[in-house]
Amino acid sequence: MSSTIQEYLASLRGKRVAVIGIGVSNTPLIKMLLRAGIAVTACDKRQRDDFAGQAEELESLGAELRLGPGYLEGLDHDVIFRTPGLRPDVPELMAARERGSVITSEMEVFFQVCPCQTIAVTGSDGKTTTTTIIAELLKAAGKSVYVGGNIGRPLLPDVDGMEPGDVAVLELSSFQLMTMEQSPDIAVITNLAPNHLDVHKSMEEYIAAKKNIFTHQKETGLLVLNADNGITSGFAAEARGRVTLFSRRGELEKGVFVKDGAIWVHNDMHERPVLALEHILLPGEHNVENYMAAVAALDGLVPDQVVRDFAAKFAGVEHRIELVRTLRGVRYYNDSIASSPSRTIAGLRSFQEKVLLIAGGYDKHIPFDVLGPEVVEHVKALFLTGDTAPKIRAAVEASPGYRPAELPIWEYSSFDGAVLAACQAAQPGDVVILSPACASFDRFKNFAERGAAFKKIIYGLE
Repeated sequence: MSSTIQEYLASLRGKRVAVIGIGVSNTPLIKMLLRAGIAVTACDKRQRDDFAGQAEELESLGAELRLGPGYLEGLDHDVIFRTPGLRPDVPELMAARERGSVITSEMEVFFQVCPCQTIAVTGSDGKTTTTTIIAELLKAAGKSVYVGGNIGRPLLPDVDGMEPGDVAVLELSSFQLMTMEQSPDIAVITNLAPNHLDVHKSMEEYIAAKKNIFTHQKETGLLVLNADNGITSGFAAEARGRVTLFSRRGELEKGVFVKDGAIWVHNDMHERPVLALEHILLPGEHNVENYMAAVAALDGLVPDQVVRDFAAKFAGVEHRIELVRTLRGVRYYNDSIASSPSRTIAGLRSFQEKVLLIAGGYDKHIPFDVLGPEVVEHVKALFLTGDTAPKIRAAVEASPGYRPAELPIWEYSSFDGAVLAACQAAQPGDVVILSPACASFDRFKNFAERGAAFKKIIYGLE
């Protein structure tokens, strides 16, 4: 049952609330609850010394802190907010649920109390860029837009200022979607491929989580699906509301597709070209798909001319095939967001020439067999580092057409060493790209920290 944020906060007064995870998404939540006069226990596996004064700030606001290895012990609160990175079936949460605790999350509550239209994007690749394109197009069309979710900003503290005519645009991860029991008005799934199998028990569980973005839609809801993806194309039959497909590979009787060098829309009313591909500033076929998903979601909400004007000037989101610098004829690109083989493949296909690739990182237990042939086709030299370096090397060396003399492979114990080696090997006219095909957690807090480290090295070249 939906309610206002004030009604929801009032329902928590007098109850004991625990918030698990004192991070980017939950810290504003903790402060909002405390300001509303609610008793909050903030739990985090990190020690007090890791918070650099944040622990003292939260305690001064009235929070009780439970930090360190035993942060999940004895959870018996009335309401427990789960951080997205914590599986809902860990024994401590299951025991709390059996004792009567309500397990929820910042995003689940947001959907309960949001007063305006919601548009949400998920997928294995392209989520952030597609979310950003949708949000910016709506802003350009004059809408008041709130952007958040997995993109890094929690929206629950903003709900009190939202109006019915506003739009909330959200990027949702599989971890956020696992326990969702409400779906957005417009749901977009960019694509699906193996990912996060270090956390999800199976590919089937990963797919089931993603499906929650549309499972609870009403008949008036809209689901946008990639017709070219073998997994997402099959979701149309399960949708409760309307469905719009998009395809880069073939024309559709109804939907969004590429024809005559442009993105076309064919809906119930007519067929029309919306955006010439040559006018899209972002490189790569995957970004054509990102625009197609956005066009499908916003057909009838944003004028075509707004789409055209925006696409001609939008240079992309940081850490996503980001041109960092051109030095002595060498172009350096930061694609640190590429934490899966499929995303790195998309990045490699964005360039006409063969590139010098820096790859490797944390092992999410994703196979690299699909990456090997793409590296052979698109890479002139491979610089590997991180936990997955041996696995990526093996996948490349096992690929048809691999010749050591044509594609040298080096492994480095340090990230800096791999980057500097690639820079030293580059010649005028070359492209050097960090596109790891892996998560960053073996050495960095997240992909953004990894991308920043890469950019610092590149900016330091003389």
